[in-house]
Amino acid sequence: MDNSVAAVILGMLGVFSAIIIIWYVLIVIAYWKVFSKAGEAGWKSLIPFYNVYTEFKICWKNQNMFWIYLACVIAGAVLGQFSGFIAVLSSVAGIVTLVISVLLNIRMAKAFGRGTGFAIGLLFLTPVFMMILGFGSSQYLGPQD
Repeated sequence: MDNSVAAVILGMLGVFSAIIIIWYVLIVIAYWKVFSKAGEAGWKSLIPFYNVYTEFKICWKNQNMFWIYLACVIAGAVLGQFSGFIAVLSSVAGIVTLVISVLLNIRMAKAFGRGTGFAIGLLFLTPVFMMILGFGSSQYLGPQD
């Protein structure tokens, strides 16, 4: 391999890594502000899994949906290692996880008095729309069941 090709590949990896780090930092900052508005401690946005649990807590009165979500994530990861019918179960778990994620975004938007269009923004541009929730004028209304 030519040194210039290796340099280009390493440069692209560096840029990609920087983008991922910036994306993660923006998400943490946004969730910190949103959690604070919802009466939760902002530091909870720093801890993997606990931040997702806190987000479910903000959006749902009942925490059972978090445990269903977590079971589907784990089942999808574990069952995806197999083939045949078990692999189909992995796909089903992935679809359930996706549906719950969409519902979570809708409920997050409604918990702050926003609509379904805002929830779509949360789904596709999470840091931007969470920053709007966290730093904007939106007030936390609580879970909207």
